[in-house]
Amino acid sequence: MANYPWEKSYPPGVKWELDIPKKTLHQIFEESCAQYGDRPFTDFLDKVMSFRDYKEASDKAAAGFQKLGVKPGVNVGLYLPNTPHYIVAFFGILKAGGRVVNYSPLDAARELEFKIGDSETDILVTLDVAALYPKMAAMRGKTRLKKLIVGSIADYLPWPKNWLYPIAKKKEISQWPRDDWHMSFKDLLNNDGKYTAHAGPENLWDEVALLQYTGGTTGLPKAAMLTHGCVVSAMAQGQSWTTPYTTPGTEKVVCVLPLFHIYALSGIMLGAVRNGNQLILYPRPDIDMIVNDLGKKKPTFLPGVPTLYTAINKHPKAQGLDLKSLKICMSGGAPLPVEVQQSFEKLTGATLIEGYGLTETSPTGAICPVDKTARRLGSCGVPMPGTIIEIRDMDHPDKTLPPGKEHVGEVCIIGPQVMKGYWKKPDETDKVLFSHPSSNWKGLRTGDMGYMDADGWLYLVDRSKDLIISSGYNVYPRMIEEAVYEHPAVDECIVIGIPDPYRQEAPKVFVKLKPGAHLTFEELKKHLDGKIGKHEMPVALEVRAELPKTPVGKLSKKELKEEERAKAQAKAAA
Repeated sequence: MANYPWEKSYPPGVKWELDIPKKTLHQIFEESCAQYGDRPFTDFLDKVMSFRDYKEASDKAAAGFQKLGVKPGVNVGLYLPNTPHYIVAFFGILKAGGRVVNYSPLDAARELEFKIGDSETDILVTLDVAALYPKMAAMRGKTRLKKLIVGSIADYLPWPKNWLYPIAKKKEISQWPRDDWHMSFKDLLNNDGKYTAHAGPENLWDEVALLQYTGGTTGLPKAAMLTHGCVVSAMAQGQSWTTPYTTPGTEKVVCVLPLFHIYALSGIMLGAVRNGNQLILYPRPDIDMIVNDLGKKKPTFLPGVPTLYTAINKHPKAQGLDLKSLKICMSGGAPLPVEVQQSFEKLTGATLIEGYGLTETSPTGAICPVDKTARRLGSCGVPMPGTIIEIRDMDHPDKTLPPGKEHVGEVCIIGPQVMKGYWKKPDETDKVLFSHPSSNWKGLRTGDMGYMDADGWLYLVDRSKDLIISSGYNVYPRMIEEAVYEHPAVDECIVIGIPDPYRQEAPKVFVKLKPGAHLTFEELKKHLDGKIGKHEMPVALEVRAELPKTPVGKLSKKELKEEERAKAQAKAAA
């Protein structure tokens, strides 16, 4: 029987020991469809579809995929925004026996070409929208892609929107040839829905369901192999955490985060499947539409990233809306500034909690309790049920560090949600996965740096690759960012290290200011004085209209680092 210090911070009735069903993702989907039947599963631009609708459509997708040769060992790509096509194709692929490969609509041509080859994708599903189809059509003849299945937003719009859409959005729709290389999504589903079921869950538990590419901040991206067991475990962990506060079959969940990202796929879509909840699907993050729906459609859950909550906080219409339907909102993907959390909770009355995880952990790791009184400032929470988190020495990775902020090390996550490994990269896998003496599950070296307190609460200080070594001292950008966010003029902030002739490396601050605000470097330094150490004081400030973001909407340092690197090289060459 486990006895971990963090258990005393768990919600009422939640235990560390976790009963994880030995089922496949599509088996859980089938069970939910049987249980919830006519219960609405999605609301897509006011088109409501039931669990039964998705059951029938995914059966037809499975039959259609099998006619194209999809079977165990075959990988099928999804290059889609948040539309019903994604959900139908996702479960259709799994039912057919295949694996899903997620592609980001924001991938550059070079990344798409690499992923198609690396993942061995021969069949891919996309939409005819101008932002997607031309980029994938350009892969014809350059890659191994043999069949492109093309859907339309109009496929799943209510009348008369489905009739008006092709007219109103004519400039945003790409025409495509009707030839053997192409297939319409409607034709994929044009069958009786009879498909051949493959091996049961006992054989598929350890089989890969998803190839989920990491963000790849440096070099080419890697695909995490997530098994049915990994993702089902993450679903069970998330469900156990919110069970005391939710009623299955009644909740409405905002789904604006992209389903091609593991946070939305596992935590939002699959969580809704397991609990019989309704998803409000958004094909793009339209903040005006989201705020309007918060008042009109009365969702109870709003998962997001800090930038989403920031946008809602400052939206003029949000101030006058009744947002009391919201119960629990969970932030992930990036550190949640305290000011953003407090402003959002004041605006809505909801509880906004922070969580922590990675693509490689499907993505669960740690989470804050729903009870606000249990909150600890600066912490991203405690290990989730069934999960062990250890802080290990960076120089001696087998050595576990004791609790305390003076013992910063690498965050390691051990649990059933940890990936099987990186696709076709055994050496990279060996660098991050390890066996744990007191667990049957794999452990993951996250590359994140942090510490735990005596009660098992996790505090992140930064990514190891973001660490700034300034005059021999470790400088953690996140600590500076938190202090910068306290300035009333600052809307968004990123801190990176830049070359410095005296300190070797020094922090530079990039900010986006609130409308009408002004901030000078001298004013910023005055604000930071006493909040951070002398060795942490930035050497430069750059104000920008916008800061770079990842496809999920979290702030991205990659582009800024590349810019500064190019500047340094040009200066050295001059």
